[in-house]
Amino acid sequence: MKVRAIIFDLDGTVVETPYDWAQIREELGTKGVSILSYLSALEEPEKSLKWNILKKYEDAATHKAKLKKDIRPFFTFLARRKIKRALVTNNSRKNVRFLLKKFNLKFDWVISRERGLWKPSGASFLEVLRKLKIKKEECCVVGDSHFDIKAAKEAGIEKIFILRRNKEKFYSSGAIVVITVNALQKKIERLLKP
Repeated sequence: MKVRAIIFDLDGTVVETPYDWAQIREELGTKGVSILSYLSALEEPEKSLKWNILKKYEDAATHKAKLKKDIRPFFTFLARRKIKRALVTNNSRKNVRFLLKKFNLKFDWVISRERGLWKPSGASFLEVLRKLKIKKEECCVVGDSHFDIKAAKEAGIEKIFILRRNKEKFYSSGAIVVITVNALQKKIERLLKP
């Protein structure tokens, strides 16, 4: 079935952001739980204190973000072929707006963590499919982490591309790992052939 939409992750996929996730998790004390799930389960005042720590790291990384190499021509390629683009991120609405404005990026639908639909849950991807009126067979996911893979699988989306250099980390995931945006575009071009 033809691809009609792609759901993108933000950090590490569309933009390069200098997060040190190991340091952030250690400072927050997440003990292996996803950061957003961990923070949401805390009681006050610890909850507010730790959310502020996360926001401090996020704001710093957001202001140092750079657009992923070749992402702009890839988006132009998708627009010419009338492929819809959605953005699903665990980042905040404030940071998403800042980055979209900074890099002049547009998406057909955007979901940030304030919706309460964060990855690894597939709920946000299912919302995108509903809003864009796209079947799961007509959609691809492009991300950079196991959270993106888990969310896509939970939503029933089979075409999953991971944009990372360390391919070995994702060998058994069922996702297709590509190192560059140009390599990703070639894979998408193959999917578009009749």
